[in-house]
Amino acid sequence: MLLGALVDAGVSFEALSETAAALNVGARLEKRKVMRGGIAATKVDVVTAEQANGEDATHAREHTHEFPPHEHHTHPHHAHEAHPEHEAHAHHEHEAQEHEAHSHSHAPHRHLSVILEIIRAARLSEAVKERACRAFQLLGEAEAAIHFIPLESVHFHEVGAVDTIVDIVCAAAGCEALGVDRWIASPLNVGSGTVKCQHGTLPVPAPATLALLGDAPVYSAGPPMERVTPTGAGVLRMLEVSYGPLPAMRVKATGYGAGGRDTPGEPNLLRLLVGEEAEATVDADRGEPIGVIETVIDDATPQLLAYVSELLLDAGAWDVYRAAVQMKKGRTGVEMKVLCSPDVAPRLRELILRETTTIGLHWRIETKIALDRELVMVKTQWGDVRIKVAHWPSGEVANSSPEYEDCRRLAQEHSIPLKDVMRAAIEAWGKAEKEGD
Repeated sequence: MLLGALVDAGVSFEALSETAAALNVGARLEKRKVMRGGIAATKVDVVTAEQANGEDATHAREHTHEFPPHEHHTHPHHAHEAHPEHEAHAHHEHEAQEHEAHSHSHAPHRHLSVILEIIRAARLSEAVKERACRAFQLLGEAEAAIHFIPLESVHFHEVGAVDTIVDIVCAAAGCEALGVDRWIASPLNVGSGTVKCQHGTLPVPAPATLALLGDAPVYSAGPPMERVTPTGAGVLRMLEVSYGPLPAMRVKATGYGAGGRDTPGEPNLLRLLVGEEAEATVDADRGEPIGVIETVIDDATPQLLAYVSELLLDAGAWDVYRAAVQMKKGRTGVEMKVLCSPDVAPRLRELILRETTTIGLHWRIETKIALDRELVMVKTQWGDVRIKVAHWPSGEVANSSPEYEDCRRLAQEHSIPLKDVMRAAIEAWGKAEKEGD
């Protein structure tokens, strides 16, 4: 799907085909335009030597996830955006291929070290080879940890390895061709359900996928199916993707890459936007995304809500507010509002549902505008205090305030009113500003 999106966004298909040929693994690329949910997209397939020779036409069709236009493949065990066998490890073979096990049982395996040698020997740029090797190294480390085997023992099925080598290396080459500085993705819908592998039935997302995604923001929505595969997760790690809402940007190109399934009512597409980050201005364009989580609770004690507020702050919330509200039937409740980075919002939502008595909440992404700030140290008769100074974009001072913790510490140490320390700190800063002028 990424290869299709790259080609659709303007990356040369011929260049990607040359990359596949440079690997010398007996595979080539094919592309065509397809429709997914009424949207035209580019579909790129990896065609192996076995498929090209027509040794198993049925296997070739399933291996590239393509079905006749009139066919809607809706069996829940097959409803995957990408075939798990494409995802490199022999232990991750989908049950759909169990009836064809005889056609693969005799095939040799490629170990991780062999695949890395293939990539390094190819006539490609060092940057492309470095990225691709990193993806395979991450895939191998994930599989080794999950199956508790040495890294050198990780192997890839002969056919699946060819697909995965071409997928990952061509993705690295295509991404290099775009020449972008930053990769940003939305939170990942990893899917749900189960998938049958060599070791039995495993939950979706697959263990290797979870290991590769690390702390990436994930969620599950829609019909049960695998929506992020180990290879996809490896490519995201390879590109050092960051996660969040669509940033302010001027879009220069758009690409749609098609998956194999044509799921009714849900376009099976990967959309790629390429553009330039919008320049910041004095007001709205200076904004940054902020997550807002809200819930109203009428059956929790003040002690419990204070405890949960501390947990939220420790878990990464920027701030937590609580306010009394009048609810239906005359009940008095507490509205809890949490401000946070969009990346940690899923974790904080789960914490609220687990630790409080609420049974629901709502959340959204808003835009936060903040002035540039700096900390300036001033001296008072009791000790040093930091002053937080905010500046307008022009450089003029917009506001200043003493750091509470510094003032609180001095007030306690010298047994004096907090307000006296805060006033002295502001006066010291004001004097320093005048002397500086």
